Amino acid sequence: MRDEGSRHDRAHGAAAPGGDARACDGIDVLRRPCGRRCKHGAARMVQAHTHGESGHRAGRALVRNLILGLATLLLPATVQAQTLWPANGARGVNPDTHLTLTFASKPAIGTSGKVRIYDAADGTLVDTLDLAIPASPNPEGRAANTDGATRSPKPPQPAGPDNPDYQSTKIGGVYFHFFPAIVRGNTATLYPHNGALQYGKRYVVKIDASTLKPATGSFAGIDSDKGWTFTTKPAPPKADATRLVVSADGKGDFSTVQGAIDFVPEKPAKPVTIFIRNGKYEEIVYINGKSNLILRGEDRDKTIVGYANNSAFNRVRPAFSVVNSSDIQLSTFTINNYFIGQAEALLMRGERNIVDRMTLNGSGDAFTTGGTIYMVDSKLTGDGDTILAYAALFCLRCEIHSVGPFTWTRTPKGSHGNVFIDSTFIYVDKPLPWSITPANPAGRKTEGVLARLPRNGPAGTDYTNFPYAEMVLINARTSGIPPVGWGPVQDQPDFDWSNLRLMEFGTTDMQGRLVDLSSRHAAVRRLTLPGDAALIADYRRPEYVLGGWSPVVR
Repeated sequence: MRDEGSRHDRAHGAAAPGGDARACDGIDVLRRPCGRRCKHGAARMVQAHTHGESGHRAGRALVRNLILGLATLLLPATVQAQTLWPANGARGVNPDTHLTLTFASKPAIGTSGKVRIYDAADGTLVDTLDLAIPASPNPEGRAANTDGATRSPKPPQPAGPDNPDYQSTKIGGVYFHFFPAIVRGNTATLYPHNGALQYGKRYVVKIDASTLKPATGSFAGIDSDKGWTFTTKPAPPKADATRLVVSADGKGDFSTVQGAIDFVPEKPAKPVTIFIRNGKYEEIVYINGKSNLILRGEDRDKTIVGYANNSAFNRVRPAFSVVNSSDIQLSTFTINNYFIGQAEALLMRGERNIVDRMTLNGSGDAFTTGGTIYMVDSKLTGDGDTILAYAALFCLRCEIHSVGPFTWTRTPKGSHGNVFIDSTFIYVDKPLPWSITPANPAGRKTEGVLARLPRNGPAGTDYTNFPYAEMVLINARTSGIPPVGWGPVQDQPDFDWSNLRLMEFGTTDMQGRLVDLSSRHAAVRRLTLPGDAALIADYRRPEYVLGGWSPVVR
């Protein structure tokens, strides 16, 4: 039988006869430590017995080799990811894929190094992520000089090729700052630039060792042409497809929500449904200039789309935007914005748009509206001015949780505003999150008023308030609302109240007991029966509020 020790020595470079560990009568076995662990679970030990001068030489060699072996064991080990996704050699990969590396423990993101993606056919470099470039002027979502105000200074320049000092990628035709790498748990996700990868290509990924920092040891990096390769699908779905599937595990038509949106024509001949399978989709979504589109999650609580974005990180601050787009329906998924401040979960501007059985979690201005919107059986959570309202918004059976004022209503002339039917308003009694600073660790609380119309600008400046603001509550359930209910409203005569339509009928507490409205703000009209029966009936009809549109949830 072959001697296992000798095989180990040959494999790992033990001294050959005539070397430092030459054989003699006084040495039974002498093996140079190789610094590697063998099949028996440890580095080979040096064994010797000595006599005479040869024994002294062997003893010195023994000490030297023990020191070398211990030093080798104490050196930090290089670490490779346990799992790559897409797997090395994978085929049929979606071009909108992210790249993930999973380690035995949580890694950290380095501050230098590059991720390079090459076309394997000719070695062309098709994308580079440079970790030395900051994500944004304010990568933490707070300006360095923040004083606890909601508004942080915007980045001095928009993202894009004219601003190379910060990361940028193009989403829905607009440049955004973004994080090239994000760590969640033990997994690091790398985000190629949108549109960098194409169908029918084989790619090679190379990663500098400094890009990631394992909890112990150092990342070995990936430098071989065979270390991480994958091949994309040969072709996209059919151009006239009316149903597309997004799946975070790569088993759908697309791996990202934005990838599916970008594929859909601006004005498809038939409605297109994008079905989003359960999973977490950490991406900014920007639907720009689209129509006749339905985005439907597999499960409202298990299909989660979100990103950390706000007015300090990007000039365009929502996690999810629907702009210049009409006949869009969002159904049964969750949208999160992971930053605080002016940080919408959803911005929606366009005509005949629907929010159906959605969960929206934002911060200040959590839902910014424009155009005509029908919202039904949905839940919204925010940190004040939770609805920044420019739209004719009809809300049926919705639930709103707010740390501060529920709405800042800015209805334009000639339009209806916010109308809430059979909906729930719950004040969250805690400090405004952006008010918590080192100088004020307790933060600051504000009342959970239903709507406010303060002076919109500093004194002495030329500005316009919103004299046609409209907000109507019919049969609302409430918790934590102060007796005044509304306000502040800029004082008369500087601000004309004659066209304001702030109205309330049938408001109860959470147990269904009518709330005493006698202390409501002077600008608010309290509707009563029978005198206001016709007006109440009108406001209960979406067609009345939404300019004749009768919404149908598809």
